[in-house]
Amino acid sequence: MKRSAGLLMYRRKGKEVEFFLVHPGGPFWKNKDAGAWTIPKGAIEPDEDPLAAARREFTEETGFAVDGDFAELGTFRQPGGKHVLVWAVEGDCDPAKLTSNEFEMQWPPRSGGMQNFPEVDRGGWFSEAEARDKMLIGQRPMLDAFFAVVTRTAKTKTAPG
Repeated sequence: MKRSAGLLMYRRKGKEVEFFLVHPGGPFWKNKDAGAWTIPKGAIEPDEDPLAAARREFTEETGFAVDGDFAELGTFRQPGGKHVLVWAVEGDCDPAKLTSNEFEMQWPPRSGGMQNFPEVDRGGWFSEAEARDKMLIGQRPMLDAFFAVVTRTAKTKTAPG
């Protein structure tokens, strides 16, 4: 079973919540928008702590180091069979300053020529409705888990005691 780890970064704008998503780089994704965006995520190396992997992947794909209180949202099976372990973290970053690592692939197909492409070509902040439209269909349940965890956590922190 392939396992990946990722972070769903969020920020509060008044009573609203915005989510930071990234758009995959490379020619396949170039002209795709709705249903193409993702959380920063990637493979968990052998013997690597999953949260450490999520933080590493976030930095590799965006150029931003992330720290804070990480809330585990669970494991989400993707349509291709991969399982993604996800944490939410409150934070902020400027999408205009995003820098991504690159990957190499043969392009154009069957040309024999290799080209480098950014793993992520851009990022953005989106409302819940926008995020649901932009995200890969297999990642949309992460938003439901986010609201279940955040609501539960908020009620616990504000309960009289």
